Amino acid sequence: MNININKNKTIIKESEEKISWYIIDAKEYRLGRLSSKVAYLLRNKNNINYLPYREGKSRIIIINSKQIQITGNKNTQKTYKRHSGRPGGLKIEVFEKLQKRIPNRILEHAIKGMLPKNSLGRRLMKNIKIYPDNLHPHTNHKPIKLNID
Repeated sequence: MNININKNKTIIKESEEKISWYIIDAKEYRLGRLSSKVAYLLRNKNNINYLPYREGKSRIIIINSKQIQITGNKNTQKTYKRHSGRPGGLKIEVFEKLQKRIPNRILEHAIKGMLPKNSLGRRLMKNIKIYPDNLHPHTNHKPIKLNID
């Protein structure tokens, strides 16, 4: 009788979870607390089957992004930089102006900075839908309203 047993292997079963949709109203929260909670949910760390290399089954809808709150003097002091790649192509924009122009980019920038800097982080960013108003086309998914404490 020759039995081959691998004692050092961990077997992880793929669970058949369905995709869960969450909706968050950004006007009720501060930028940092909201983005850290969203990154936590995207990584699927709230689930018992969390693995650091696996993509979660949660999709997040953020509404009212143009009404996000920040503290202190960040309206006039916080800057966002981007570079075109050309000589002299650095563009610097203040929070206040970016919020009027593209309010979704503020949340995208904050959440992206809290996710892994690899292909998993890029895949996770596709699971966020951000809208400047409270109108969104995902009502048929029946998202669950989240309260972040």
